Amino acid sequence: QVQLVESGGGLVQAGGSLRLSCAASGRTFGVSAMAWFRQAPGKEREFAAAITWSGARTYYADSVKGRFTISRDNAKNTVYLQMNSLKPEDTAVYYCAADHLGGGSSVPSNYDYWGQGTQVTVSS
Repeated sequence: QVQLVESGGGLVQAGGSLRLSCAASGRTFGVSAMAWFRQAPGKEREFAAAITWSGARTYYADSVKGRFTISRDNAKNTVYLQMNSLKPEDTAVYYCAADHLGGGSSVPSNYDYWGQGTQVTVSS
């Protein structure tokens, strides 16, 4: 079992930055791929970024590549999403997810555990 709690969301102007954090509890964090997904009102949940259990590989959606950076600190059981050059279209609820023994998929159904989400709003 893994419990996930996101934090760091808020309101920011276009061009600004935010860093999201996802604190995990549970023994399997260190062997779980982690990812960030997001969901805007009226839209489906979409993949943003993923990282393998070791942190050696990262994956990004084309829409965030070059602007967002995913990282993890296994000693602190925490995964981060650094978001720079934010755009109004990045406005969404951001969810942290864990895939036990996974490789960093972009498919939501591959993830076993989800956080409650944190709201990110980017004003123009």
